[in-house]
Amino acid sequence: MGRRMGKAGRRPLVAGNWKMNGRRADGLALARAVVAGAGNIGAELLVCPPATLLASIGEALAGTAVALGAQDCHPAPSGAYTGDISAPMLADLGCRYVIVGHSERRAGHGESDALVRAKAEAALAAGLIAIVCLGETEAERDRGEAFAVVGRQLAGSLPEQANAANTVVAYEPIWAIGSGRTPTAGDIAGLHGHLRAELARRFADAAGFRLLYGGSVKPGNCNEILATADVDGALVGGASLKAEDFLAIARACP
Repeated sequence: MGRRMGKAGRRPLVAGNWKMNGRRADGLALARAVVAGAGNIGAELLVCPPATLLASIGEALAGTAVALGAQDCHPAPSGAYTGDISAPMLADLGCRYVIVGHSERRAGHGESDALVRAKAEAALAAGLIAIVCLGETEAERDRGEAFAVVGRQLAGSLPEQANAANTVVAYEPIWAIGSGRTPTAGDIAGLHGHLRAELARRFADAAGFRLLYGGSVKPGNCNEILATADVDGALVGGASLKAEDFLAIARACP
């Protein structure tokens, strides 16, 4: 199966965020299993291993239909930043994508919208596609603030030079990540529609931006989620650590 064009001509993207999981042997086995099952899938596939595995998995993915991505980058291209990794370094390893602003970074490392924006700018400058993550807490949702929170994050986190070709937006309600809980399809459609409208206020090609849903996506709920209006794929956490589950989600893309 060749490229599949999804809603409004946007090619679906299914990205696996492995988080802090995997050593060389099991990481390579997982990557190879994803490649082996990717032949009949029209959606674009992406795996984002931990930094220690990027080089070896990049070699395993070279020339295949599965893209390589990283989970974070530093805003600066180089310098005295012990323990950090720059976007040009990631590009040098063969990465095509980098995740920025994941809620686990925003919460655990105190990352602000301004820092996420700087990281996205660094990614774009290095020729990478930035996956910019947004999402509200359970308390914010309960107070009816979900639209306002993600709208504010979108405004503060997306660079002016973002466009449909170099930027992907991933909506991940924080309360759904790893919890087994997901919003209703109606909730997801409403939020994604809001993001699309907010993008249209800033970008002429807003209709081309891919909007991913993330947060406890698994084979049992992916069909309904991926069929939802303005959902152009998924950012998959735990289920991406099992090739059969990750591929099942990818096959569900309309």
